[in-house]
Amino acid sequence: MAHTDKLPAEFAELERFLDWDLATEGERYAKRLASGMPEMQALYDAALPRLADAMVYCDKFPLDDLPEDVRSLMHIMQSLITISFAIEVWKQARVPDSGASYVECIKEPVV
Repeated sequence: MAHTDKLPAEFAELERFLDWDLATEGERYAKRLASGMPEMQALYDAALPRLADAMVYCDKFPLDDLPEDVRSLMHIMQSLITISFAIEVWKQARVPDSGASYVECIKEPVV
């Protein structure tokens, strides 16, 4: 895939996951529920080794004034966190034995 400047150059290998560049927890959770385990596993395998580097990189910028490429990187890493329990613990997108319950995030740290 050609580099499109949607992510910082240092993280260009994650551009294939730009569909996980979702601004809100609700969007990320809906994407998790709509995604298959192989898709989530691919994101997990690619992004988890870069998580610490991404945190260091994002910390160089003020949270309330992130450049768009850094914001996209942050959203992808937030998506990684959203899928982590599905991959590591439940081995499925849905929370086991949760029925119709859900959690609603009422304030996002950064959108």
